[in-house]
Amino acid sequence: MIEKIKQALDDIRPSLQADGGDIEFVNFDDNDGVVEVRLTGACFGCPMSQITLKQGVEKYLKDTIPEVKSVEAV
Repeated sequence: MIEKIKQALDDIRPSLQADGGDIEFVNFDDNDGVVEVRLTGACFGCPMSQITLKQGVEKYLKDTIPEVKSVEAV
């Protein structure tokens, strides 16, 4: 499961890097389906980062991996 999540993050990483940001996998909780990630670069502290996280990253992961229920920044 973790490898699937990391691969999905690799799929969307170029979009984040194009704007000077990046994303790192931190953890996945099998019990509640929560993926924890760390936003870095320009994404860290950006006012739009929560929109990117929820409407971009979370949506993509949930569509790609049904076991994912939520994505949270840590």
